[in-house]
Amino acid sequence: MSRARQARRSFGRVERLPSGRYRAGYTGPDGRLYRAPMTFDAKDDAIAWLSTRRAEIEMNVWAPEVAALGARRRESPTFQAYADLWLKDRKTKGRELRPTTRRQYRMLLDTFIYPTFGDERIDRITNEDVNAWYDTLAPGRETIRAQSYSLLRTIFASAAAERPNPLIPYNPAHIRGAGNTKRVHHVQPASLEELRIIVEELPDRYKLMALLAAWCAMRFGELAELRRGDIDLRTNRVKIRRGVVRVDGEFIVGPPKSDAGSRDVAIPPHLMPLVKDHLKNLTAPGRDALLFPAAADDNLHMAPSTLYKVYYPARKAAGREDLRWHDLRHTGAVLAAQTGATLAELMGRLGHSTPGAAMRYQHAAADRDAEIARRLSALVSEPSGTVAE
Repeated sequence: MSRARQARRSFGRVERLPSGRYRAGYTGPDGRLYRAPMTFDAKDDAIAWLSTRRAEIEMNVWAPEVAALGARRRESPTFQAYADLWLKDRKTKGRELRPTTRRQYRMLLDTFIYPTFGDERIDRITNEDVNAWYDTLAPGRETIRAQSYSLLRTIFASAAAERPNPLIPYNPAHIRGAGNTKRVHHVQPASLEELRIIVEELPDRYKLMALLAAWCAMRFGELAELRRGDIDLRTNRVKIRRGVVRVDGEFIVGPPKSDAGSRDVAIPPHLMPLVKDHLKNLTAPGRDALLFPAAADDNLHMAPSTLYKVYYPARKAAGREDLRWHDLRHTGAVLAAQTGATLAELMGRLGHSTPGAAMRYQHAAADRDAEIARRLSALVSEPSGTVAE
C-alpha cells in the first residue's frame, strides 16, 4: 500500500490517503495530535476544517474533547439511528415523555425529518443542509414547520451535549424564530347564554362534564379520568391528580401534563347541586367509579369520539360550530380572569407551570371592557366632584 502523501502547512497538516480522500490533523495547544473525526472528499474541505480549529484556538473556545473525537470513537451514527435511540430514552425533568408527545415526535420524524436526514451521518449535516430543508418544509403548515424544526434542533443539541464524546461539534440548526409559530385558532370564548344552551342540549350524563370543563377549566383527559373519590363534598373541590390519553386505541392513565397540573380546584357553588345529583344518579358506587365513563361500560374510559357525537349538535344549537371542546376550558379561564383573579391564581386554577401559558387568558372580553369604561365615567360623578381616593 502506498504511503499517504502529506502536505505541510503553517497550521496543521492535510494528508491524501490511498483512497483518494483527505485527512486533516493538527497539534493542539496541549502538544497533542488531533485528527478530524471524518475524512474529506476535497482538500479544500480539510483545510476549512483546520481553519475552524485554528479560529477556535485563537478565540479561546477550543474544546479538546470535541477535537479529539476521531481518535476516541467509532464512526458517527446516521441521524435516524441516533434519533431513534434519543426518542426511546428521552426524558423531560426526569419524566418519560407523555404517550401523545412520543407519538407526535415519531410522526414528525417519519414524515418530515427522516426523508431528508435519516440516512445521513449526523456529523455531516451542515447548517446549509438544515436551511435548505427548512425552506421547503411543509409549505402552508406553519405549526408543523415549527414543531419539526424545534424537534430537529433539540435532537442536534442532545448530540452536541453527549458526554464524554459529543457526536457533533456544534448544533447546525440555528434559524432564528423557526421554532415559534403564531396561534392559528383564535378562540372566541362562549358567552354564558351560549354555554347554557350547550349544556341544555347535552344528554344528562354529559351536562356536568361540560360545566366542569368551563367553570373549572378542566381538560378532556382530566375529566375522562375523574372518579368519585376525586370530588370532595366537604370542601367543594375537585382533586385533579391524573389524566387519560388514547394512543393507538389504548387508554393510558398518567399524571397531569406538568407538576403544576396536579391541583385542587374549587367548584363554583352554583354547580354543587348538579354535582351531587350526578354522583347520586349517574355515577357507579365506589371511590374509583368514573364520573364520565364510556356509554357502554362504567369501567371503561370515554373516547373523544363518543363525546363529540353529542357535543357537536349541542354547539350547533348554540350557534357556535367553531367552539372546540377544549375551548370550554378557555371560556372558564377567561371567566376566572374577569373576576379579578391574579396571574398566580390563574396558574394554580389552570394547572400551568409558566406565566406565559396563563397570561393569554387575562385579556378582557368586550362586555367587561365596557363595564370598566362605565366605572371610569362614574368616578367623575362622585358627589364631591373629585376623583375618589
